Amino acid sequence: MTGPGRDRQRSLAGITILQLAPALRDDAPGHGALDNALAVLQSGARTIVAGGNGPLAGELRAAGGEWLAMHTATFDPLRIRLNARRLAKLIASERVDIVHAQSAGAAWSAIAAIDRMPVFLVTSLPDRLPAGFWPLTAFNASLARGDRVIAPSSDVSRAIIARYKIVPSRVSVVPRAVDIAKFNPAAVSVDRIATVRRAWGVPPQMRVVLVPGRIAPPNGQLSMIDAAALIARNGGANIAFVFAGDDGGQRRYAKGLRRQARICGIDALCRIIGPCADMPAALAAADVVAMPALEPPLTGRVAAQAQAMGRPVVASDIGALPETVLCPPRMEKDIRTGWLVPPGNANELARAVASALALDVTAYRALSARARQFAEFAFSSQSVAEAIRGVYTSLLARDV
Repeated sequence: MTGPGRDRQRSLAGITILQLAPALRDDAPGHGALDNALAVLQSGARTIVAGGNGPLAGELRAAGGEWLAMHTATFDPLRIRLNARRLAKLIASERVDIVHAQSAGAAWSAIAAIDRMPVFLVTSLPDRLPAGFWPLTAFNASLARGDRVIAPSSDVSRAIIARYKIVPSRVSVVPRAVDIAKFNPAAVSVDRIATVRRAWGVPPQMRVVLVPGRIAPPNGQLSMIDAAALIARNGGANIAFVFAGDDGGQRRYAKGLRRQARICGIDALCRIIGPCADMPAALAAADVVAMPALEPPLTGRVAAQAQAMGRPVVASDIGALPETVLCPPRMEKDIRTGWLVPPGNANELARAVASALALDVTAYRALSARARQFAEFAFSSQSVAEAIRGVYTSLLARDV
């Protein structure tokens, strides 16, 4: 990986960076690879992306980047060896300085390709490391062998440090980006909001607590039903609790939610609506967004999207969720963007949601503005790409 003969640099100008991305499709990983490539190009570096084809390949080329067809996201040992040979020739002929592998298969190919070459390896971790199933643990060990390892959260960072016993200074935390242009209150019309509220059966004067996410026990919707009952009992009878998400085969659980709402006498306040096609409008229609997870969610992206829409978030203090919300004790009360509560604690969940709903107009607008600013600062594609660019620069600047 690293080796002698590398000058100390503090700039990306004039170097070549090779990304091994799954594909340049119109999805979050594809846009992440493209945004990263564009940031590299703006720094005066040359960028090559090797991966599956997709509509974003044209955008990459139009911006001055290069795309190479390669099946990098693979578990096949033969494919990994073939990729390694091809990469070794490419790295030598194109004088690549940094290889950034975004999957375990790509990392194994890169490790073999750059053996004894003065080339840096950067690896990106998935949103969650697989549980202790040893074949997957061994396969994903390649992601711990980068000169720098990018984790999407401190929660994942701690997990990989503990599992693979790597030096913490080699790990950089860079969150997943959200589309802050799409998730922007100014981009959502009043008509779109009204359409969503009509589809939910929520009158204009009724307030909304939105609970997004797949309807399943780990996501804690039952705790939200119990919390909703407490809120309604304390005067919150004009609040709709909207559960937006696919039941994913959990029909018995969804029926249990409806049954619990009837038992608590709040079935008229609860809406279990299935997946929502217009999430920006759904978030804009909400007064508060609640994420009462009992187990760590795959990502905290929905919490970031909600704050990009200027909505206060009430989330469980679990997994990566605490990293997506500004609130005490990590931050002062006057800069909070939401609340964190213990998982499964309906009383604390009800108290936090009620606190958010009790904000007066001035305080709510101030929180909304802070939430939007925080999302722009921490989760925009530009911020994330800049953070990854900083990882590259830190490698070039160190003694080698």
